[in-house]
Amino acid sequence: MTSSDLQSDIVLAYEIPQPEEFMALRVAGGMSARTLEAAQAGLPNSLFCVTLRQSGQLVGMGRVIGDGGCAFVVSDIVVHPSMHRRGLGRRIMAEIERYLEENVQPGSFVSLIADTPADELYRHFGFIETAPASIGMYRPSRPKNGDR
Repeated sequence: MTSSDLQSDIVLAYEIPQPEEFMALRVAGGMSARTLEAAQAGLPNSLFCVTLRQSGQLVGMGRVIGDGGCAFVVSDIVVHPSMHRRGLGRRIMAEIERYLEENVQPGSFVSLIADTPADELYRHFGFIETAPASIGMYRPSRPKNGDR
């Protein structure tokens, strides 16, 4: 079976997934959970989103977030574990790369935080580590006042 045979039943679309399916795919893919409220607020603000579906089920996705001019962040790249080793992550990134090539202006910044071993995929698309000149950082979410 060729790579294209393995992917012939996968439908690629430029759409924002439903919050519930986004949340379920992230968890299935080993990523941290998001609340329904966060997904409902954040997903519509995506600059670009690509989904992969098999028989209507969300099996992969990726998106670009940011301000659309100076800063772009590649985010939420995930493929369901049952679909690994089929080139779907590469397919998602190829669509994101196409979007970035068409929309990022010279001098703009494109970034991502890579989990291992996915960093190898991102290197294929030209992403490089920033250390030691700079270090990627994040601030974990904190409970709201009154929440524990």
